[in-house]
Amino acid sequence: MSVRQRVALVTGGTRGIGKGIAMNLGRAGARVAISYRSNKAAAQNTLRQLQAVGCECFAVEADATDAAQSESLVASIAEKFGRLDVLVNNVGIFNWGTIAETTIEEWRRVLDSNLLSVFYASRAALPAMRRQHWGRIINLGAVGAERAFGQATISAYTSAKAAVVSFSRSLALEEAKNGITVNVVNPPNIDDKELSLDEARRMRDARFPVGRPPSADDVAEAVKFLASDSADYITGQVLSVSGGWMM
Repeated sequence: MSVRQRVALVTGGTRGIGKGIAMNLGRAGARVAISYRSNKAAAQNTLRQLQAVGCECFAVEADATDAAQSESLVASIAEKFGRLDVLVNNVGIFNWGTIAETTIEEWRRVLDSNLLSVFYASRAALPAMRRQHWGRIINLGAVGAERAFGQATISAYTSAKAAVVSFSRSLALEEAKNGITVNVVNPPNIDDKELSLDEARRMRDARFPVGRPPSADDVAEAVKFLASDSADYITGQVLSVSGGWMM
């Protein structure tokens, strides 16, 4: 499951699941780039933590919902590291509200963040990955997204995540001949986004059949596997990291 010396971009990698993924890849020896929209202090804090584990890393300010900025983001990584091996599309905002209550602006904002960002970054990453004839695109979905499930009050979010699964499978079919795999990791809702794996294992949570809450590292381990050479024959798949929740 080695990712040593691979170049990975984690969008929204400054906090929560994204930070957990970036740290996990960094500890495993990958060179890591993280993107952030506006919180430079959080980005700098994550970089310090990555550097503390010996990771070669840098951060780029970029709005993932802007096509031009996504292109520039990927170009800056190619300039810095000379390649891009792994793209983790982690960005995605969440909102509450019934369909009747959701404004057009809110709907667009959620879809732009969760779906268009995946399209923009993936499209920008393809030329570099095709030249290498090797690439891993890993998109963050949500538990149940592969079933296009419905849930009251989060319709924009669930719609976007179901579309991410369909998009990922289409891209996997298109790019398999180019040595690029595309997969989806479906995490559950993680309440305490800074909870470590050891802390999670010491806690109890009856909502999850395995009996404990999830941590960002649970998701990050799945991402690391899909990013590795060990997952070379896996593409177009959805891996649910949910502790048995919502099966």
